[in-house]
Amino acid sequence: MVFSSLQFIFIFLPAFMLVYAASPPKYKNAVIFAGSVIFYGMGVKKPVYIILFLLTLLFDFIIAQFIESFRRTSRFWLFIGVVFNFWWLIFFKYWGFGTENINNIFHAGLTVKDIMLPIGISFYTFQNVSYLADVYRKKARAEKNLINYGAYISMFPQLIAGPIVTYESVAAQLRHRTHSIKKVEDGLKTFTIGLGYKTLIANQIGHLWKDVYQIGFESISTRLAWMGIFAYSFQLYFDFFGYSLMAIGLGKLMGFELPKNFDHPYTSCTMTEFWRRWHMTLGSWFRDYVYIPLGGNRKGPRRLIFNTFCVWLFTGFWHGASWNFVIWGLVLFAIIMLEKFYIGKFMNKYRIIGHAYMLLIIPLTWMIFVITDLSQLREYASRLLPFTHDADSVLNKEDYVKYWGIYKKYFFAGAIFSTKLPERIYRKIKGSPFCALLLLVVFWASVYCMYKGMDDPFLYFTF
Repeated sequence: MVFSSLQFIFIFLPAFMLVYAASPPKYKNAVIFAGSVIFYGMGVKKPVYIILFLLTLLFDFIIAQFIESFRRTSRFWLFIGVVFNFWWLIFFKYWGFGTENINNIFHAGLTVKDIMLPIGISFYTFQNVSYLADVYRKKARAEKNLINYGAYISMFPQLIAGPIVTYESVAAQLRHRTHSIKKVEDGLKTFTIGLGYKTLIANQIGHLWKDVYQIGFESISTRLAWMGIFAYSFQLYFDFFGYSLMAIGLGKLMGFELPKNFDHPYTSCTMTEFWRRWHMTLGSWFRDYVYIPLGGNRKGPRRLIFNTFCVWLFTGFWHGASWNFVIWGLVLFAIIMLEKFYIGKFMNKYRIIGHAYMLLIIPLTWMIFVITDLSQLREYASRLLPFTHDADSVLNKEDYVKYWGIYKKYFFAGAIFSTKLPERIYRKIKGSPFCALLLLVVFWASVYCMYKGMDDPFLYFTF
């Protein structure tokens, strides 16, 4: 079940909110916990994954008590907790990838099992580990109430695809938070904007990328190849940004202030700036729990390079068990180091050049990200330059004309809504009847798209 579905909007969410609103304050976290487990259960295909999720939650709750109560052995308990959490992530996400590569390298005969990935495991693993680390570092007290901890980890707005919420940031809200009509109104508005981004922009422009796949990379023109990766860049952004806004909006309905996850990354002038604005909670996680513990930038340039390399290698692997993700992470590492030591200051000083640079770099990096087959990745890369492939292989040299005619309105919408302009306008009209009417139109247009079967799953559900 996804947020952009009729089932969620017209059945699950109203039923949940009725029970939540009717519950006394001391039972609201229990309602969140129970409702979130039901939500998760409706999304997983194997009931055993619900048991795994609950056992992991219980295990981390107990381990945190040990870390706080037995300070002399707290490092040991932290180690046990981290290994336990990452073992399951490695088993489900990387076991098949690892055995396949061992077979290829050593000509072994290990059985490669196709293991279904439990939905949301990458996100709730990171939240559990951050909680244990914060208790170990005395940044947070161990939660003594299992229901409160269960509500924190399982909270359905952010359970499946983030934002990654640290326990420290919501600990006080778990015990006391305010509920008001103003928060409900803000939450519904934020949810509607995110729903519009997902259904009216991401889903629509995403069809172009699907069309390019169906045609075949070896048969498209150079112009259509560029249109394809620009379309995917917009699809990924508005898909994930839309989900994050919906999560924040749903959090407001329950009285929570969830962290911001995007800050107009496509207006950046460098890749360094881009990754400070894209999926900010993931970036903060890697900074706080990998980069800084490794030494950050405090031990000289060589150590900085090594620490940054580790962060981007792990970032690539976190996104998927495939070599294209490793290549993607290493390419980003190389670009960021190039900016750090050579071109970054120039791009920030001459921002027009910086924007032009990012206009080229962003879709190229997303091309590496989305195409998992390396032979297809090479083929697609060759299509981007007209002199690197046989022109006779193109089925229709004017193919881009057809698709530009179909999708140009979504390209214009993507370009406009990637800037800060719509947000500035929204702030000015937020309390007006016109804004309410506009959001009502967005909501029912989104409902129509969902009714017509355009409620595609969120792309980050696969990570």
